[in-house]
Amino acid sequence: MDWNALFEAFANFIDWIIPIDKQMLLAVNGSSSLFFDSLVKTLTTAATWIPLYVALFYMVLKNNDTVLKVLLIVAAAGLCVLLAGTVDDAIVKPLVARWRPTKDPEIGILVDTVNGYRGGNYGFFSAHASNTFSIAIFFSLLVRSRALTVALVLWSFVNCWTRMYLGVHYPGDIFCGLLWGGIVGTSVWYLLHRIGIRYSLSTKHISTYYTPTGYQMTHIDIVISVLVFTLLYALLRACLSLYTM
Repeated sequence: MDWNALFEAFANFIDWIIPIDKQMLLAVNGSSSLFFDSLVKTLTTAATWIPLYVALFYMVLKNNDTVLKVLLIVAAAGLCVLLAGTVDDAIVKPLVARWRPTKDPEIGILVDTVNGYRGGNYGFFSAHASNTFSIAIFFSLLVRSRALTVALVLWSFVNCWTRMYLGVHYPGDIFCGLLWGGIVGTSVWYLLHRIGIRYSLSTKHISTYYTPTGYQMTHIDIVISVLVFTLLYALLRACLSLYTM
């Protein structure tokens, strides 16, 4: 294999894709809408999603009959966040050192911001994308509910959209964050699955009231309901912001 030719082709691809990445960002970044500015500000705030995390924990607690099982799953979810987000912030961002759009000397002046928010210096890749998608994939594989999978993936995509709207991540940052998050979520689930064989984490059920891995549909409905009500809360705050300006 000609490694020099391979590296040259990769460099040419990067030179070709970066301008497209910047144009795509400018196409979806920001707006003149105070409503969307407020909506995105709420959706991108970590505290907004605390009820969702509590609902996921409640689902795990109600569907696992020992403390050990619950602790293993909670630890696995924590490992997802550690590998998806912490590795990104502590290693990848300073190593790659790609400017955020808001800090990019080439297009930074063209990027719309919300309330002056510009983020840190480097944005490759998006920790929001990798964190949320790793959690979405992990719980999708753990629970095996189509409705929950769709809900959590859409939740991750909403978070990704907010980062581009705010101008703090390029689409390429988002794509690579999703890719890494998917790898992390799948790998952590596989690790838990291997441990689970020993500790009998999974119990097969044949019923419309349970998923194939033994999770009750009523508890999954609670998670989805909390997610929907959180989105409605963000929409309500955005509407109210129009009357308090």
